[in-house]
Amino acid sequence: MSRLHFSLFACPHGLPGKTLVVFQLLFGTVVLSSAIHAQSSSATVDQRVQELYLQAKTAEARGDLAAAAQIYESLLQFSPRLAPAYNNLGSLYLRQREYKKAADVLEKGLQIDPKMVSASALLGIARYEMRDYAGARAPLETALRGNSNDDNAEFFLANDLMKLDELNLAVEHLRKLAQRQPANQEIWYLLGKVHMKLSEQALSRLNEIDPNSVWAHEISGEVMESMKNYDGALIEYKKAVEMAPQKSGTHYLLGNAYWSLSMWNAASEQFRAELVNDPANCLAQWKMGNIVLEQRESPEEALADVEKALNICPNLMAARVDRGRALMKLDRHAEAVKDLEAAEKSDEQNSFSRKRIRNNHKRLLSQALRAETRTLSRQELCAARSPARLNPSWPGRRRDGVASGQSRAAVEFDFCFIGEALLAINGGQHAMETGVWG
Repeated sequence: MSRLHFSLFACPHGLPGKTLVVFQLLFGTVVLSSAIHAQSSSATVDQRVQELYLQAKTAEARGDLAAAAQIYESLLQFSPRLAPAYNNLGSLYLRQREYKKAADVLEKGLQIDPKMVSASALLGIARYEMRDYAGARAPLETALRGNSNDDNAEFFLANDLMKLDELNLAVEHLRKLAQRQPANQEIWYLLGKVHMKLSEQALSRLNEIDPNSVWAHEISGEVMESMKNYDGALIEYKKAVEMAPQKSGTHYLLGNAYWSLSMWNAASEQFRAELVNDPANCLAQWKMGNIVLEQRESPEEALADVEKALNICPNLMAARVDRGRALMKLDRHAEAVKDLEAAEKSDEQNSFSRKRIRNNHKRLLSQALRAETRTLSRQELCAARSPARLNPSWPGRRRDGVASGQSRAAVEFDFCFIGEALLAINGGQHAMETGVWG
């Protein structure tokens, strides 16, 4: 009977440091495979094939790949129709970087058994290493059809498609690999590289059609902005606005560049213009409110802008954070906590959220929670500990508990104001000792 065995070989140039799984068929030491029986009715030949196979495996185990290959060559002289032996010999040649020999042997094996998936994968790899990218594609695709979870065949096929400039197909395979191996940095590197090439091609085509179009200026501005070249980005975005002042997006891109530079007034002007062209632009609407907060202006105005944005895009977490900020400024801490908790939860679910942003959200939530607790304590304790209630001998106390010549509201306001000042001064220690709270 036969069974599958996995052996490793270092992958040569182009994929340094990688290893590749090579499928090899091993023959049982007692019961011969059906393939051997098909070759000969002679027990002597069968015995000789087994002996040579064991010798080859022994040589391979001690690292003598050349000797193992020679033994397989001898084995094939006895059983020239034994397809698995071609697979094993091809893998040995491949490990020794004898790619031409590997390809020739594997082609012979596949002529005998076209369904030998492992040999198809090895043939594709051999041709890839020979720079025969067109020839490598078909056997790699065949191998992947036979085993859709073969990471090695899919990895080489993705690289091969990149060499053939079949970038969209390469992206599909790299995305599948990234799903199965999310921690493999080389896969993410290649995926990013392919997208860069696609972007370069798109930009090149855009400029070929009309280098002075609004689209060309916008994409040029975005490229410069991604490189933190804001001066260059502003020039390109201004040209886009001049060419298409009523086109959705042009004012937003210019305003966003100003916003990134904290040029609040210029940014606001562009966001307002954008909202005329596109009233549903929730990003422009949110950033209008954000600017009001950054300029420390009316929290009511900021809240109105941010809520308009959230009515359009209810899952815009940055807007929820700013709504929380505005609510905190309006002493509506309980409402602020809900928004900030939602933002923090979103940060936890988003593994790509930047650490600085997550920490800022946590800080704001902590502040809101403390403020909410302090507000509740002040309201509850001021109501429970007004001077007339706490001290029956309070000077001028009437039956209704209000000091002479002073309204109840005035007494409770003055008393709580004193407690709040004391709380701020010494952390509440004196307030707790005296019963005076803020």
